[in-house]
Amino acid sequence: MAKRDFYDVLGVARGASTDEIKKAYRAKARELHPDRNKDNPEAESHFKEINEAYDVLKDDTRKAAYDRFGHAAFEGGMGNGRGGPRGGPGQGDFSSAFSDVFEDLFGDFMGGRGGGGRTRAQRGSDLRYNLRVTLEEAFRGVQKTISVPTSVACTACNGTGAEGGAEPVTCPTCAGMGKVRAQQGFFTVERTCPTCGGLGHTIKNPCATCHGAGRSEKDRSLSVNIPAGVETGTRIRLAGEGEAGLRGGPAGDLYIFIEVREHALFQRDGVNLYCRVPVSMITAALGGEVEVPTIDGGRSRVKVPAGSQTGKQMRLRAKGMPALRGGGSGDMLIELAIETPVNLTSRQREILREFERLSEDNNPEGSSFFSKVRNFWDGMKG
Repeated sequence: MAKRDFYDVLGVARGASTDEIKKAYRAKARELHPDRNKDNPEAESHFKEINEAYDVLKDDTRKAAYDRFGHAAFEGGMGNGRGGPRGGPGQGDFSSAFSDVFEDLFGDFMGGRGGGGRTRAQRGSDLRYNLRVTLEEAFRGVQKTISVPTSVACTACNGTGAEGGAEPVTCPTCAGMGKVRAQQGFFTVERTCPTCGGLGHTIKNPCATCHGAGRSEKDRSLSVNIPAGVETGTRIRLAGEGEAGLRGGPAGDLYIFIEVREHALFQRDGVNLYCRVPVSMITAALGGEVEVPTIDGGRSRVKVPAGSQTGKQMRLRAKGMPALRGGGSGDMLIELAIETPVNLTSRQREILREFERLSEDNNPEGSSFFSKVRNFWDGMKG
């Protein structure tokens, strides 16, 4: 019986993309699998037919030959040497074709796709280091030396895991693939190689120092540049400074997370700084000047307007924190806290009582408040 057109077998149009062909094959494979069609005696032949079609159309070179010559491309030696008795895509490639889709469908259960064992080495893990700095250090920027407990490449074997630094040998069980295949009916099941654990190679004489791991535990000192303007939560990445790779694999990265300590004088809000400055009642009433510190270690004199109240804020331009990635600096905001004198002498009390008698019209906020209180009580009586 003449073979059906491979595109018709899969139900796709000529010129279909690789993804469209694969999607169509997956749908057909589910629909026509013999285990799901036990009452259909032709199910097995149909299932082999779609596998034969997919085995050709999934390969760009073979697909191009089929598009030009049809089935004749794989007859009389015109094929590429794969598949059936005459070079065509016969039963010999059935398991290979289905394995591609089986791995796509169930790869997560089989340890992932792509033959992970073909990669000889494994990348090291990333590390995290929490670093606390002062607000002054965050303002200026600083260089810190830190000690990181990590895995480093074994010096005895140069990270190979083999005694004397010898190269590992190809695993005889999986031939370096890291996986072994087992035929179960119409399924080809791939599993991690039990001999090499998926690495694709084995070590005949493991290093006595690292026991074949290619790395050892050690505290490592690193110099870290902390840029000016960092704040709590800033993350600094040091590429290749993480845990050493397994058996010569690349090292992971080191991530440094910054925490800025609280300051005794300043509170930070982004690039702005706040400083609460106590002011005497006399200075607040008459006006004057106060000297305030700045984060750069300097001093600034700030004029206090006469009649200032607690909570009044004054701004010092560009006296805050620098922006982390440039763009100038923030401001420093001075917040006044009017102090009430304590531990008064008899003379001081006498002067304040006299001042109070003369100050009935000098407290606008108090007068307004108590006027509202009287109106409130009158309203309640009514």
